[in-house]
Parts: sequence; structure tokens; C-alpha cells
Amino acid sequence: MKSKQVLPFLFIFFILGTGFVFLKNELFIVPKGWPRPFYNFKTNSLTKEKIKLGRFLFYDPILSRDSTISCASCHSPYNAFAHSDHALSHGIDDKIGTRNAPALMNLAWQKNFMWDGAVHTLDAQPLAPLHNLLEMDEKIENVILKLRRNKKYQQQFRRAFGDTIVSGERFLKSLSQFLITLNSSNSKYDSVMRKEAKFTEQENTGYSLFLKNCNSCHTAPLFTNNSFENNGLLQDPVLNDIGRAKITLQLKDSFLFKVPTLRNIEFSAPYMHDGRFKNLLEVLRHYTSGIHQSPTLSASLQAKINLSEKDRVDLIAFLLTLTDKSFLFNANNSFPKELLDKN
Repeated sequence: MKSKQVLPFLFIFFILGTGFVFLKNELFIVPKGWPRPFYNFKTNSLTKEKIKLGRFLFYDPILSRDSTISCASCHSPYNAFAHSDHALSHGIDDKIGTRNAPALMNLAWQKNFMWDGAVHTLDAQPLAPLHNLLEMDEKIENVILKLRRNKKYQQQFRRAFGDTIVSGERFLKSLSQFLITLNSSNSKYDSVMRKEAKFTEQENTGYSLFLKNCNSCHTAPLFTNNSFENNGLLQDPVLNDIGRAKITLQLKDSFLFKVPTLRNIEFSAPYMHDGRFKNLLEVLRHYTSGIHQSPTLSASLQAKINLSEKDRVDLIAFLLTLTDKSFLFNANNSFPKELLDKN
């Protein structure tokens, strides 16, 4: 084979071999200029039927012990797959969890999950809320039994996998398939970066303030660097949450929490791991005058951040450009009406 023929062949082989780009069905597309995802698609290649099954599972309260709580109970599509009516997650029997439910989007680019990074793969992440006594309080073996007895899911699994075998692996990977499709990359900010729109003067000023004060942790295009940081929050005396140190058992990780994405932040209040701040002004007041000094405080917050009242308004104006309504109101991500069909 001639060299000019070899190079294109190798390029196509590399792209397909990584499993990160789907040239045939385009069920997952990496936006131009974005980094390569961390998720290994080779172990769970996307199909429309598996995504549909995962969507059903995400919205079905059958996953909880008493069939009252679904994944969507804490991760509403209209709140950037977070929740807005309470600071901490709520579970079965009106139990209250210990942390705020984070927004779900662009999960293929994440290495770790949960506020403390306790889970290292998206395929296993649903097990955490499923087994949590304060959330779904269920066991995966019970979920599998319930799905096996359900004629609706027998049909769904046949369409997705070619037979009616319901296993833990298939259950978890189907959920992952739906979660992987929750991608947000079409905000005004993205349009500006694609040179299809322009910031207003106020938004542009806010963008400059963002690059100066926020960009080190909330780095574009994902608006998170996927690290764990101590952002100067005073420890809640009731929750006594020590963050990542609970997982690593290392003092250096005390009060470190995962840096959340700022995409669609307009819709994902309340903010922080414990939902203590109700709006963005409260968040900015914290960073300008509420930082609690401690040995593990993020290096980015060692120097005082100075923002005037106008600066705060301008910065929020920029943050609002990260709202992606095509994601928030995407019918393909919403509650499947077929789930109400008991037949």
C-alpha cells in the first residue's frame, strides 16, 4: 500500500479504534476544540435502543426500595439535571441526604464522580445512590429481580440486547448510555466561540473578570478542571463533611470537593456541595469576603478576590451566557411518556 493511502487508513483506524467518535450513527459527537472524552466507549458502544432503555430506567422509581424515588427525583432535566427545591438530596421515607445533588452533563469527560470522587467510572456511579440508605435504599439484586418480572422491561431489554436477559452489567451500562448523551455545548458562549454571535459589552466585561478570577478551576470548554479543591467554605457543624479526605483518608484532602461545571449554572441552584447558597450573588460574596482560611485552601484562593458590586453583576451576566436551552429543554432527555403505560 502506498504511503498516501496508508495515512488516511491509519487515521480512520485510530478514530474508530479509540471508540470516542462515532462516524456512522453520530450518537455521540465531540464538539470542535473539546478534549477527548475519558469514557471508554469500546466497552459500551452506544445504540439508540440502549439509550432509550437507560432513559426509562433513569425516570423509573422502580429503582428505589419502595418505588417512590427515581434518579430524576434529584436530577431534573429542567434544573440542568440537578434539583432546585432543597439544599440536600431527599430520599425515600422523606429522608434527607448529606449533600446537594450535582448537575449532570458532559459526563463522558469526567474521571471521577460524586462530590468526593468516591466513584471512578460512570458505569458504577448509579450504585452509590441506589445503595444509599438515605436515597434509594435498595440493592441491585432486588432491582434486577423487579426488572425481570416486568413485561415492559423484558421487551426493552430484548430490543436493546437481542434477548430478555436482565443482568446487573446490562442495567448499569444502559443507564450510562443515557447519561452519556446528556451533553451541553450550545450556549451563547459556545456561539460566540464559534463566531456565530457576540457578547454584549456587559457580558464581555464579565468574561474578562471570569478569566482573571475563576478560569483556573472552572476552565473552558467544560468549565471545570475536574480537580478537587477546598474553596474556603466553613465546615457545616451538623454535616461535618470533610470531603475527599473521607475517601482517601489523607489530611491533605480535608475539605476538598469536586469542582462542579458552571455550564447551565443559571438553572442549577442551590450551590456548593451542601447547597448552602441560594443564588449567584451569595456565591460571589463568599469568594470576595467569606473565604475561610485553612491549611488545604486552594492555591487559587490564597489571594483576596476583589469585585465591586458592578463587577459582580457583570460577572453574573457572563455566567448566564453558559445557559444552553437546547440542552435544558431537549425532549429526548425528558420524561418518557411511555413509562406511564402499565401494559
